[in-house]
Amino acid sequence: MKAVWFERFGAAAEVLEIGDWPTPEPGPGEVLVALQTTGVNPSDVKKRAGAFPNLLDDGPVIPHSDGAGIITEVGPGVPVSRVGERVFVYQAQYARQLGTAAECVAIDTARAPLLPENTAFEAGACIGIPIMTAHRCVFADGPVADQWILVTGGAGRVGHYAIQWAHRAGARVIATASNEADAAACREVGAEAVVNHREAEWGKAVLDLTGGQRIDRVIDVEFGANLPELLHCVRIGATIATYSSTVVPEPALPFRTMMFMDLTVRMVIVYAMPEEAKAQAVADTQAALTEGALQHRIAETLSFEQMAKAHEVIEEGSVRGCVVVTI
Repeated sequence: MKAVWFERFGAAAEVLEIGDWPTPEPGPGEVLVALQTTGVNPSDVKKRAGAFPNLLDDGPVIPHSDGAGIITEVGPGVPVSRVGERVFVYQAQYARQLGTAAECVAIDTARAPLLPENTAFEAGACIGIPIMTAHRCVFADGPVADQWILVTGGAGRVGHYAIQWAHRAGARVIATASNEADAAACREVGAEAVVNHREAEWGKAVLDLTGGQRIDRVIDVEFGANLPELLHCVRIGATIATYSSTVVPEPALPFRTMMFMDLTVRMVIVYAMPEEAKAQAVADTQAALTEGALQHRIAETLSFEQMAKAHEVIEEGSVRGCVVVTI
């Protein structure tokens, strides 16, 4: 099969190799998926750049966790009826070497759930990290109906879906965005209002939009950088669910202030979600997709030969939405 892999850490154009790789065989409890698309996420490019020094200890890595395709074979213990199913794949390159940047992947049957017929494979490549992270951030701490939810970076990969999950569940959503095009994208999927997080004291501007009502939950893309402003607009007992802190990777917490506000900080990553949370995210995603209730913001769709460019687009940090490579 055709695949992309790396044997050393470094820049995408220098270390990503394209060539032939042995087609895997599905083992017990596994399915073989002929992939149509692979999704590229920040965690994928960070791994390739060397964020996990031991990653290559067991040999070369085919990157990427997310993708979508068709089951062509099943291993022992998996019903033959799964052959021919359209599926999305998540968590492919976690605690293992072989991800979705290839024509095929052999993976645990539970990591290849059914992709509804009305959903394109390009959208299927966005489900794993973006949609499931958003689902966990919104729902991990209970129902959100009638609550005020603030989604920072609402036009991004996770934020765009977080707005939709919260709005779909009956929450009132405020988002942040840095330009009018992104603000419009946030409003289109359910945000009542948008503030510009590039402007000073945007946390106080949030309260102007809510009529002084403080925020119940935050879904946050830049915890360290955003925390000072969040403290201006969240209520006593609020929850901040965050999935990234790139600008300030080691935040300093104003402990006394946060303690007296009785705040909860939840840190979210798909890999560490409880299995029941993953199952619920998958079920809710399948239901929403079947209804045609989720909008997808795909920023780039690139060819397999452009895999290095796909990584570079993510690293530039300017894209709003998912980056998908077709296979």
